[in-house]
Amino acid sequence: MRRYERLIAICISTVFVMAGQGVISPILPLYAQSFGVSTAAVGATITAFGLARLVTNVPAGAFADRRGRRTLLVGGPAITAIGMLGSGLAPNIWVLLFFRFVAGLGSGFYMTGAQIYLLDIASPDERGRFIATNQGALLVGVGFGPAIGGFVADAYGLAAPFMVVAVAAVLTSIYGYLRLPETLGTHHDGAVPEGTSDGPIEQASGSDNVPPSRFALLRSADFLAVGFVSIGVFSIRAGVRQTLVPLQLNQEFGLEVAELGTLFTVLGMIGLVLIWPSGWAADRFGPKALIVPTALAISAGMALVAVADTLSIFIVGLVVAAIGSSITGPAPAAYVANLVDEDQRGVAMGLYRTFGDIGVVASPVLSGSLADATSIPVAVGANAVFMGAAALWFLLKASNSSHRSA
Repeated sequence: MRRYERLIAICISTVFVMAGQGVISPILPLYAQSFGVSTAAVGATITAFGLARLVTNVPAGAFADRRGRRTLLVGGPAITAIGMLGSGLAPNIWVLLFFRFVAGLGSGFYMTGAQIYLLDIASPDERGRFIATNQGALLVGVGFGPAIGGFVADAYGLAAPFMVVAVAAVLTSIYGYLRLPETLGTHHDGAVPEGTSDGPIEQASGSDNVPPSRFALLRSADFLAVGFVSIGVFSIRAGVRQTLVPLQLNQEFGLEVAELGTLFTVLGMIGLVLIWPSGWAADRFGPKALIVPTALAISAGMALVAVADTLSIFIVGLVVAAIGSSITGPAPAAYVANLVDEDQRGVAMGLYRTFGDIGVVASPVLSGSLADATSIPVAVGANAVFMGAAALWFLLKASNSSHRSA
Protein backbone atom coordinates (compact mmCIF):
# COMPACT_ATOMS: atom_id res chain seq x y z
CA MET A 1 0.00 0.00 0.00
CA ARG A 2 2.97 2.32 0.46
CA ARG A 3 3.14 2.98 -3.27
CA TYR A 4 -0.42 4.37 -3.18
CA GLU A 5 0.54 6.73 -0.36
CA ARG A 6 3.44 7.94 -2.48
CA LEU A 7 1.17 8.27 -5.50
CA ILE A 8 -1.11 10.56 -3.48
CA ALA A 9 1.88 12.59 -2.28
CA ILE A 10 3.32 13.14 -5.78
CA CYS A 11 -0.15 14.03 -7.06
CA ILE A 12 -0.59 16.70 -4.40
CA SER A 13 2.79 18.15 -5.32
CA THR A 14 1.83 18.11 -9.01
CA VAL A 15 -1.42 19.98 -8.28
CA PHE A 16 0.59 22.82 -6.74
CA VAL A 17 3.09 22.89 -9.63
CA MET A 18 0.50 22.86 -12.39
CA ALA A 19 -1.86 25.25 -10.64
CA GLY A 20 1.01 27.69 -10.92
CA GLN A 21 1.33 27.04 -14.64
CA GLY A 22 -2.42 27.28 -15.13
CA VAL A 23 -2.68 30.58 -13.29
CA ILE A 24 -0.54 32.38 -15.86
CA SER A 25 -1.68 30.55 -19.01
CA PRO A 26 -4.53 32.91 -20.03
CA ILE A 27 -2.64 36.12 -19.22
CA LEU A 28 0.94 35.41 -20.37
CA PRO A 29 0.33 36.37 -24.05
CA LEU A 30 -1.42 39.58 -23.00
CA TYR A 31 1.28 40.33 -20.41
CA ALA A 32 4.03 39.88 -23.02
CA GLN A 33 2.08 41.93 -25.55
CA SER A 34 1.89 44.77 -23.02
CA PHE A 35 5.59 45.38 -23.71
CA GLY A 36 4.63 46.36 -27.27
CA VAL A 37 6.12 43.34 -29.07
CA SER A 38 5.10 41.20 -32.07
CA THR A 39 3.16 37.93 -32.00
CA ALA A 40 6.42 36.05 -32.60
CA ALA A 41 7.94 37.72 -29.52
CA VAL A 42 4.86 36.76 -27.52
CA GLY A 43 5.48 33.18 -28.63
CA ALA A 44 9.10 33.52 -27.50
CA THR A 45 7.92 33.72 -23.87
CA ILE A 46 6.59 30.17 -24.27
CA THR A 47 9.68 29.12 -26.23
CA ALA A 48 12.05 30.37 -23.51
CA PHE A 49 10.24 28.22 -20.96
CA GLY A 50 10.30 25.20 -23.27
CA LEU A 51 13.94 25.72 -24.27
CA ALA A 52 14.97 25.50 -20.63
CA ARG A 53 13.09 22.23 -20.25
CA LEU A 54 14.58 20.98 -23.51
CA VAL A 55 18.15 21.35 -22.25
CA THR A 56 17.22 20.08 -18.78
CA ASN A 57 15.29 16.86 -19.42
CA VAL A 58 18.10 14.44 -20.31
CA PRO A 59 20.61 15.73 -17.71
CA ALA A 60 17.82 15.60 -15.11
CA GLY A 61 16.99 12.03 -16.09
CA ALA A 62 20.65 11.00 -15.93
CA PHE A 63 20.98 12.71 -12.53
CA ALA A 64 17.90 10.81 -11.31
CA ASP A 65 19.40 7.49 -12.43
CA ARG A 66 22.65 8.20 -10.55
CA ARG A 67 21.68 10.30 -7.54
CA GLY A 68 17.95 9.92 -7.04
CA ARG A 69 14.66 11.64 -7.74
CA ARG A 70 14.05 13.64 -4.56
CA THR A 71 16.46 16.49 -5.34
CA LEU A 72 14.58 17.17 -8.58
CA LEU A 73 11.19 17.11 -6.84
CA VAL A 74 12.29 19.58 -4.16
CA GLY A 75 14.72 21.79 -6.08
CA GLY A 76 12.65 22.14 -9.24
CA PRO A 77 9.79 24.10 -7.68
CA ALA A 78 12.23 26.32 -5.77
CA ILE A 79 13.89 27.33 -9.05
CA THR A 80 10.47 27.88 -10.62
CA ALA A 81 9.57 30.26 -7.77
CA ILE A 82 12.59 32.43 -8.62
CA GLY A 83 11.64 32.45 -12.30
CA MET A 84 8.03 33.39 -11.68
CA LEU A 85 8.90 36.16 -9.22
CA GLY A 86 11.36 37.64 -11.71
CA SER A 87 8.80 37.38 -14.53
CA GLY A 88 6.24 39.34 -12.54
CA LEU A 89 8.78 42.09 -11.83
CA ALA A 90 10.20 42.24 -15.37
CA PRO A 91 10.60 45.81 -16.72
CA ASN A 92 10.90 44.70 -20.36
CA ILE A 93 10.52 41.72 -22.69
CA TRP A 94 14.19 40.67 -22.41
CA VAL A 95 14.08 40.35 -18.63
CA LEU A 96 10.79 38.49 -18.95
CA LEU A 97 12.37 36.04 -21.40
CA PHE A 98 15.30 35.42 -19.04
CA PHE A 99 13.11 34.64 -16.06
CA ARG A 100 10.78 32.51 -18.20
CA PHE A 101 13.89 30.45 -18.98
CA VAL A 102 14.68 30.15 -15.26
CA ALA A 103 11.11 29.02 -14.55
CA GLY A 104 11.43 26.44 -17.32
CA LEU A 105 14.56 24.99 -15.72
CA GLY A 106 12.62 24.39 -12.53
CA SER A 107 9.71 22.85 -14.41
CA GLY A 108 12.04 20.52 -16.32
CA PHE A 109 13.65 19.28 -13.10
CA TYR A 110 10.33 18.66 -11.39
CA MET A 111 8.38 17.08 -14.26
CA THR A 112 11.20 14.72 -15.25
CA GLY A 113 11.64 13.68 -11.64
CA ALA A 114 7.91 13.20 -11.14
CA GLN A 115 7.53 10.99 -14.22
CA ILE A 116 10.42 8.74 -13.14
CA TYR A 117 9.05 8.67 -9.57
CA LEU A 118 5.72 7.37 -10.87
CA LEU A 119 7.40 4.58 -12.82
CA ASP A 120 9.39 3.65 -9.70
CA ILE A 121 6.27 3.10 -7.61
CA ALA A 122 4.05 1.51 -10.28
CA SER A 123 4.08 -2.13 -11.33
CA PRO A 124 4.20 -2.69 -15.12
CA ASP A 125 0.46 -3.34 -15.40
CA GLU A 126 -0.35 -0.18 -13.41
CA ARG A 127 1.76 2.30 -15.35
CA GLY A 128 -1.05 3.76 -17.39
CA ARG A 129 -3.27 4.28 -14.35
CA PHE A 130 -0.50 5.75 -12.18
CA ILE A 131 0.58 8.16 -14.92
CA ALA A 132 -3.08 8.99 -15.57
CA THR A 133 -3.71 9.68 -11.88
CA ASN A 134 -0.81 12.13 -11.76
CA GLN A 135 -1.94 13.71 -15.02
CA GLY A 136 -5.37 14.05 -13.43
CA ALA A 137 -3.68 16.00 -10.64
CA LEU A 138 -1.91 18.01 -13.33
CA LEU A 139 -5.24 18.79 -14.93
CA VAL A 140 -6.76 19.85 -11.60
CA GLY A 141 -4.01 22.45 -11.33
CA VAL A 142 -4.12 23.46 -14.98
CA GLY A 143 -7.93 23.44 -14.97
CA PHE A 144 -8.59 25.62 -11.94
CA GLY A 145 -5.49 27.77 -12.39
CA PRO A 146 -6.66 29.82 -15.41
CA ALA A 147 -9.82 30.99 -13.68
CA ILE A 148 -7.77 32.08 -10.67
CA GLY A 149 -5.22 33.79 -12.91
CA GLY A 150 -7.89 35.57 -14.92
CA PHE A 151 -9.64 37.00 -11.88
CA VAL A 152 -6.39 37.92 -10.12
CA ALA A 153 -5.17 39.73 -13.25
CA ASP A 154 -8.52 41.47 -13.63
CA ALA A 155 -8.40 42.70 -10.04
CA TYR A 156 -4.69 43.41 -9.49
CA GLY A 157 -3.04 43.64 -12.90
CA LEU A 158 -1.33 41.28 -15.34
CA ALA A 159 1.81 40.88 -13.19
CA ALA A 160 -0.04 39.72 -10.05
CA PRO A 161 -0.63 36.07 -11.14
CA PHE A 162 3.14 35.55 -11.36
CA MET A 163 3.43 36.39 -7.66
CA VAL A 164 0.70 33.86 -6.86
CA VAL A 165 2.62 31.21 -8.81
CA ALA A 166 5.87 32.02 -6.98
CA VAL A 167 4.18 31.42 -3.63
CA ALA A 168 2.65 28.15 -4.87
CA ALA A 169 6.07 26.97 -6.06
CA VAL A 170 7.67 27.65 -2.67
CA LEU A 171 4.89 25.68 -0.96
CA THR A 172 5.44 22.82 -3.40
CA SER A 173 9.15 22.68 -2.60
CA ILE A 174 8.46 22.58 1.14
CA TYR A 175 5.80 19.89 0.70
CA GLY A 176 8.11 17.76 -1.44
CA TYR A 177 10.86 17.98 1.17
CA LEU A 178 8.48 16.78 3.87
CA ARG A 179 6.41 14.17 2.01
CA LEU A 180 8.35 12.69 -0.94
CA PRO A 181 10.97 10.10 0.11
CA GLU A 182 13.61 8.83 -2.29
CA THR A 183 12.51 5.94 -4.54
CA LEU A 184 15.72 5.09 -6.39
CA GLY A 185 16.55 1.48 -5.59
CA THR A 186 13.16 0.53 -4.11
CA HIS A 187 10.61 -2.09 -5.07
CA HIS A 188 7.07 -1.14 -6.04
CA ASP A 189 5.85 -1.38 -2.44
CA GLY A 190 8.42 1.27 -1.51
CA ALA A 191 10.60 -1.18 0.44
CA VAL A 192 14.36 -1.42 0.01
CA PRO A 193 15.26 -4.99 -1.06
CA GLU A 194 16.72 -7.30 1.57
CA GLY A 195 20.47 -7.28 1.84
CA THR A 196 20.87 -3.83 0.36
CA SER A 197 21.56 -0.44 1.82
CA ASP A 198 19.38 2.60 1.27
CA GLY A 199 21.34 3.29 -1.92
CA PRO A 200 20.40 2.28 -5.44
CA ILE A 201 20.08 -1.33 -6.50
CA GLU A 202 23.05 -2.52 -8.55
CA GLN A 203 21.82 -3.42 -12.02
CA ALA A 204 22.84 -6.67 -13.59
CA SER A 205 25.20 -6.29 -16.50
CA GLY A 206 25.02 -8.16 -19.77
CA SER A 207 21.23 -8.37 -19.94
CA ASP A 208 19.94 -9.04 -23.42
CA ASN A 209 17.27 -6.42 -22.84
CA VAL A 210 19.70 -3.59 -22.14
CA PRO A 211 20.78 -1.67 -25.25
CA PRO A 212 24.52 -0.96 -25.49
CA SER A 213 23.93 2.78 -25.14
CA ARG A 214 21.46 4.76 -23.09
CA PHE A 215 20.77 6.77 -26.24
CA ALA A 216 20.02 3.68 -28.35
CA LEU A 217 16.36 4.73 -28.20
CA LEU A 218 17.19 7.37 -30.80
CA ARG A 219 17.72 4.50 -33.26
CA SER A 220 14.38 2.90 -32.38
CA ALA A 221 11.56 3.37 -34.90
CA ASP A 222 9.05 2.86 -32.08
CA PHE A 223 10.57 5.60 -29.96
CA LEU A 224 10.94 8.05 -32.82
CA ALA A 225 7.34 7.51 -33.88
CA VAL A 226 5.93 8.21 -30.42
CA GLY A 227 8.39 11.09 -30.09
CA PHE A 228 6.93 12.85 -33.12
CA VAL A 229 3.42 12.38 -31.73
CA SER A 230 4.69 14.08 -28.57
CA ILE A 231 6.14 16.96 -30.62
CA GLY A 232 2.73 17.43 -32.26
CA VAL A 233 0.80 17.35 -28.98
CA PHE A 234 3.10 19.86 -27.28
CA SER A 235 3.31 22.05 -30.38
CA ILE A 236 -0.46 22.48 -30.29
CA ARG A 237 -0.47 22.98 -26.54
CA ALA A 238 2.25 25.66 -26.55
CA GLY A 239 2.06 27.16 -30.02
CA VAL A 240 -1.70 27.17 -30.48
CA ARG A 241 -3.53 26.89 -27.20
CA GLN A 242 -1.15 28.96 -25.07
CA THR A 243 -0.05 31.47 -27.72
CA LEU A 244 -2.50 31.93 -30.60
CA VAL A 245 -5.86 31.00 -29.07
CA PRO A 246 -5.84 33.64 -26.28
CA LEU A 247 -4.83 36.32 -28.81
CA GLN A 248 -7.54 35.36 -31.32
CA LEU A 249 -10.24 35.07 -28.68
CA ASN A 250 -9.28 38.50 -27.36
CA GLN A 251 -8.76 40.27 -30.70
CA GLU A 252 -11.46 38.71 -32.89
CA PHE A 253 -14.12 37.58 -30.43
CA GLY A 254 -13.62 40.18 -27.69
CA LEU A 255 -13.05 37.85 -24.71
CA GLU A 256 -11.39 39.51 -21.69
CA VAL A 257 -8.89 37.88 -19.32
CA ALA A 258 -11.51 36.66 -16.83
CA GLU A 259 -13.53 35.07 -19.66
CA LEU A 260 -10.38 33.48 -21.09
CA GLY A 261 -9.58 32.03 -17.69
CA THR A 262 -13.06 30.56 -17.34
CA LEU A 263 -12.95 29.00 -20.82
CA PHE A 264 -9.54 27.43 -20.20
CA THR A 265 -10.81 26.06 -16.89
CA VAL A 266 -13.77 24.40 -18.62
CA LEU A 267 -11.41 22.84 -21.17
CA GLY A 268 -9.24 21.61 -18.32
CA MET A 269 -12.23 19.96 -16.66
CA ILE A 270 -12.76 17.86 -19.79
CA GLY A 271 -9.33 16.39 -19.25
CA LEU A 272 -9.97 15.82 -15.57
CA VAL A 273 -13.06 13.74 -16.34
CA LEU A 274 -11.38 11.64 -19.03
CA ILE A 275 -7.83 11.17 -17.79
CA TRP A 276 -8.27 8.24 -15.39
CA PRO A 277 -10.44 6.18 -17.79
CA SER A 278 -7.76 6.80 -20.42
CA GLY A 279 -5.11 5.36 -18.09
CA TRP A 280 -7.24 2.27 -17.50
CA ALA A 281 -7.74 1.90 -21.25
CA ALA A 282 -3.99 2.22 -21.91
CA ASP A 283 -3.33 -0.62 -19.44
CA ARG A 284 -6.21 -2.71 -20.77
CA PHE A 285 -5.83 -2.30 -24.54
CA GLY A 286 -2.26 -1.09 -24.89
CA PRO A 287 -0.95 2.44 -25.46
CA LYS A 288 -0.96 2.28 -29.27
CA ALA A 289 -4.71 1.62 -29.36
CA LEU A 290 -5.24 5.02 -27.72
CA ILE A 291 -2.49 7.08 -29.32
CA VAL A 292 -3.60 6.81 -32.96
CA PRO A 293 -7.32 7.78 -32.75
CA THR A 294 -6.82 10.45 -30.10
CA ALA A 295 -3.94 12.11 -31.97
CA LEU A 296 -6.18 12.22 -35.05
CA ALA A 297 -8.93 13.78 -32.90
CA ILE A 298 -6.52 16.52 -31.79
CA SER A 299 -5.70 17.21 -35.43
CA ALA A 300 -9.38 17.34 -36.38
CA GLY A 301 -10.20 19.72 -33.51
CA MET A 302 -7.41 22.09 -34.49
CA ALA A 303 -8.54 21.98 -38.13
CA LEU A 304 -11.99 23.05 -36.96
CA VAL A 305 -10.48 25.92 -34.96
CA ALA A 306 -8.54 26.99 -38.07
CA VAL A 307 -11.67 27.33 -40.23
CA ALA A 308 -14.04 28.62 -37.51
CA ASP A 309 -15.82 31.86 -38.37
CA THR A 310 -17.97 31.99 -35.24
CA LEU A 311 -17.15 31.73 -31.55
CA SER A 312 -19.32 28.62 -31.13
CA ILE A 313 -17.48 26.69 -33.87
CA PHE A 314 -14.15 27.86 -32.48
CA ILE A 315 -15.05 26.51 -29.04
CA VAL A 316 -16.33 23.21 -30.48
CA GLY A 317 -12.92 22.73 -32.12
CA LEU A 318 -11.15 23.44 -28.84
CA VAL A 319 -13.39 20.92 -27.08
CA VAL A 320 -12.72 18.19 -29.67
CA ALA A 321 -8.97 18.78 -29.38
CA ALA A 322 -9.20 18.80 -25.57
CA ILE A 323 -11.01 15.46 -25.60
CA GLY A 324 -8.34 13.94 -27.85
CA SER A 325 -5.51 15.37 -25.78
CA SER A 326 -7.07 14.15 -22.53
CA ILE A 327 -7.55 10.58 -23.71
CA THR A 328 -4.06 10.47 -25.24
CA GLY A 329 -2.82 11.55 -21.80
CA PRO A 330 -0.71 8.78 -20.23
CA ALA A 331 -0.44 6.51 -23.27
CA PRO A 332 2.77 7.89 -24.89
CA ALA A 333 4.74 7.86 -21.61
CA ALA A 334 3.50 4.33 -20.86
CA TYR A 335 4.52 3.29 -24.38
CA VAL A 336 8.07 4.59 -23.82
CA ALA A 337 8.28 2.93 -20.38
CA ASN A 338 7.50 -0.41 -22.01
CA LEU A 339 10.50 -0.02 -24.35
CA VAL A 340 13.20 0.10 -21.64
CA ASP A 341 14.44 -1.55 -18.47
CA GLU A 342 14.59 0.05 -15.05
CA ASP A 343 18.21 1.19 -15.23
CA GLN A 344 17.39 3.28 -18.32
CA ARG A 345 14.18 4.77 -17.01
CA GLY A 346 15.54 8.20 -16.16
CA VAL A 347 17.26 8.85 -19.48
CA ALA A 348 14.32 7.33 -21.42
CA MET A 349 11.87 9.71 -19.77
CA GLY A 350 14.29 12.59 -20.26
CA LEU A 351 14.58 11.83 -23.98
CA TYR A 352 10.83 11.42 -24.31
CA ARG A 353 10.17 14.73 -22.58
CA THR A 354 12.81 16.34 -24.81
CA PHE A 355 10.76 15.47 -27.89
CA GLY A 356 7.72 17.15 -26.38
CA ASP A 357 9.74 20.19 -25.45
CA ILE A 358 11.02 20.50 -29.02
CA GLY A 359 7.39 21.31 -29.79
CA VAL A 360 7.23 23.73 -26.87
CA VAL A 361 10.37 25.50 -28.07
CA ALA A 362 9.72 25.59 -31.81
CA SER A 363 5.97 25.97 -32.17
CA PRO A 364 5.27 29.26 -30.35
CA VAL A 365 7.85 31.23 -32.34
CA LEU A 366 7.22 29.43 -35.64
CA SER A 367 3.45 29.63 -35.22
CA GLY A 368 3.67 33.26 -34.14
CA SER A 369 5.89 34.12 -37.11
CA LEU A 370 3.54 32.33 -39.50
CA ALA A 371 0.59 34.19 -37.94
CA ASP A 372 2.41 37.50 -38.41
CA ALA A 373 3.15 36.65 -42.05
CA THR A 374 -0.29 35.23 -42.88
CA SER A 375 -2.96 34.90 -40.19
CA ILE A 376 -3.65 33.07 -36.95
CA PRO A 377 -6.01 30.53 -38.65
CA VAL A 378 -3.28 29.58 -41.15
CA ALA A 379 -0.82 28.99 -38.30
CA VAL A 380 -3.38 26.87 -36.43
CA GLY A 381 -4.03 24.86 -39.60
CA ALA A 382 -0.32 24.15 -40.05
CA ASN A 383 -0.19 22.66 -36.55
CA ALA A 384 -3.25 20.53 -37.32
CA VAL A 385 -1.57 19.11 -40.42
CA PHE A 386 1.61 18.24 -38.51
CA MET A 387 -0.39 16.51 -35.78
CA GLY A 388 -2.30 14.43 -38.31
CA ALA A 389 0.89 13.42 -40.12
CA ALA A 390 2.55 12.37 -36.83
CA ALA A 391 -0.49 10.23 -35.95
CA LEU A 392 -0.42 8.46 -39.30
CA TRP A 393 3.34 7.86 -39.09
CA PHE A 394 2.90 6.31 -35.65
CA LEU A 395 0.12 4.10 -37.01
CA LEU A 396 2.36 2.81 -39.79
CA LYS A 397 5.75 2.60 -38.06
CA ALA A 398 5.20 1.85 -34.36
CA SER A 399 4.80 -1.69 -33.03
CA ASN A 400 2.65 -2.68 -30.07
CA SER A 401 5.12 -2.31 -27.18
CA SER A 402 5.12 -5.01 -24.52
CA HIS A 403 5.84 -4.60 -20.81
CA ARG A 404 9.43 -5.03 -19.75
CA SER A 405 10.39 -5.99 -16.29
CA ALA A 406 10.25 -3.15 -13.83
